[in-house]
Amino acid sequence: MTNSELDLLATEGRLPAAAGLDLRSTREQVDLMAEQDRVAVDAVASTRDRLVEAIDATVARLRRGGRLIEVGAGTPGRLAVLDVAECRPTFGVDERQVVAVMAGGFGAVRSAAEHDEDDLDGGRADLEALGPGPDDVVVAVSASGRTPYVLGALAAARAAGAYTVAVVNNAGSSIAAASDIAVEALTGPEVVAGSTRLKAGTAAKLVLNTISTLVMVQLGHTHGDLMIDVRATNDKLRRRAQRIVQEATGEPEDAVAAALAASGDETKTATVMLLAGVDAAEARRRLAAAGGYVRVAVTSTT
Repeated sequence: MTNSELDLLATEGRLPAAAGLDLRSTREQVDLMAEQDRVAVDAVASTRDRLVEAIDATVARLRRGGRLIEVGAGTPGRLAVLDVAECRPTFGVDERQVVAVMAGGFGAVRSAAEHDEDDLDGGRADLEALGPGPDDVVVAVSASGRTPYVLGALAAARAAGAYTVAVVNNAGSSIAAASDIAVEALTGPEVVAGSTRLKAGTAAKLVLNTISTLVMVQLGHTHGDLMIDVRATNDKLRRRAQRIVQEATGEPEDAVAAALAASGDETKTATVMLLAGVDAAEARRRLAAAGGYVRVAVTSTT
């Protein structure tokens, strides 16, 4: 993409409603930000059918042992790292199943490394280092839809036969064209012209939330709306685990505490113990046979 083409991107334009932004009252500035945040929400909602398709394809591949790999540079890269980091304690997934790749490495989460965004070969090499395969899903996040690093990663993913999802904020982009499916959340110009950490970043975060959360729900990492696979690694999460098991089973606090202690603080195991009236070993066996789905483990005896 040439510089003139980059200048024409919707996310690089100026928002008429933000004219004279610095001359407005703080209340007016806050109102404008809130108004534009709603634009991001609506833009994501408009991608519903593409999100459904991407989620269903991802679930099918992860059930076969594939991985969810999220790739980005700059703000989209940081959002990918954040999404992946939060999946592990929330859903109890192995760090090898959900992976983030960011231009400049994880050091770029803390300190911007904009020059790495232009490294097409770096993106290709970083993705290839993961050894992608046909059951992997690579989610490529880019506000502009043309980031060279992300394009390089996509090229490596497609060469390996991985399923690819573009998450972009401009229509008709090269990253969308290089992907199996494109989720185009068209957020338009920003309150601060070109600062795509605003609406575009908000939309990308919402899309990643939707994909990763609903994939994990369908893979059995929740029980209804409960985080049944939460890892109780601190006081807050231990209390949350206690509350989740109580909500799931209707059992009193002392019975829940005993089940959690017997299960080694495994929330899902404790839930099956109480609902099925079995010990921890049997609960684990049933969960393994049921592919981790609590409802199936509770009713199964095989």
